[in-house]
Amino acid sequence: MLRLQGEMIRGGTSKCWIFDHHDVVATGVDADTLLLAAFNAADPRQIDGVGGASSTTSKAAIVQLSDVAGVDVSYAFAQVGIGDERVEWTSNCGNCATAVALYAVHRGLVPITSDTTTVRMLNVNTGARLTGTIPTPGRTAPDEGTAVVPGTDALGVPVLLGFQDPAGSTTGHALPTGRPLDTLTGPDGPVEASLVDAGAPAALFDAKAFGLDGSESLAAFAAVVPALTVLRRKAALAMGLVREDAPVSHAVPKVGVVGGPVTYRTTHGPQVTQDQYDVAVRMVSMHAPHPAIGLTSAVALATAAATPGTLAHRVTRQTADGTLRLGTPAGVITARAVPAPDGASPTVLLHRAARRIARAELLVPVPEGRPV
Repeated sequence: MLRLQGEMIRGGTSKCWIFDHHDVVATGVDADTLLLAAFNAADPRQIDGVGGASSTTSKAAIVQLSDVAGVDVSYAFAQVGIGDERVEWTSNCGNCATAVALYAVHRGLVPITSDTTTVRMLNVNTGARLTGTIPTPGRTAPDEGTAVVPGTDALGVPVLLGFQDPAGSTTGHALPTGRPLDTLTGPDGPVEASLVDAGAPAALFDAKAFGLDGSESLAAFAAVVPALTVLRRKAALAMGLVREDAPVSHAVPKVGVVGGPVTYRTTHGPQVTQDQYDVAVRMVSMHAPHPAIGLTSAVALATAAATPGTLAHRVTRQTADGTLRLGTPAGVITARAVPAPDGASPTVLLHRAARRIARAELLVPVPEGRPV
């Protein structure tokens, strides 16, 4: 039985277990084996581990001080399998980055010198650089806050999350194929797609191609997840993310549908009118509809919506100030693009909330004979 210190922190609408890199190394077990056992990934209920049996609650980040210029902390993001003994290391998670920022402030990984503290982060999975700005009144790390985000009524510490120069973070190009529109072949034939790399690689489809309008309930959207899963693989190949003989990834690219604004009801019941947002979006997370939207997907959508010729640009109500309101199943999430100097792509800012839930010693039953 191994012992591993960790913190559970809610970042936005995800729960993320945060581990110190040195603590992980000290176990003498490789990170994949350690996380699979700690989360009980083999069981779809994750009943004998710390996983929450959903894509938004089966996440981890391994954090350490960075020696990279202009970066305070580096973190590796892990999407842990659910009923699947596999850890995906190929993507980033903005909600977990929100949690990492709060963790860094509390653990003293950045100095607190004023009433706000900015944590400069590097996601080692993708090379993405992010900032998390947190109020630190009286130069103290906060435990509580009054910020809320769509998808939960829980209060948390406000975190202004910034994705710096997000375009091309994985492939080197905002449009990996060089085109705003591509055609992929799904189970029902060819369908148009916009393949975008910003925040994370994403494949976006017009909701109408699947008989939808983008405002569907999670249950209604679930009906097209199998088709989108097939198209995800086709998109990964077209974007150069995998080879033909490579295993199927359920983490990248992100995949979903977009549509013009129409009136709909959120998962929790409140009505959202068509004038309250600019583009409707429904995304897949691992094997199921995402209850809101992953923040890296939000960055990809914001970039696509600002790029003429893409499906997202076609259906989005354009604004003059770089603000984009996304109509998600949980409600409206706002992203703002801020111009950057030196030809870099705009920084995308999102308001999030985070709360430390627990500090714990995990008792991890690593099976004998597993790799170390």
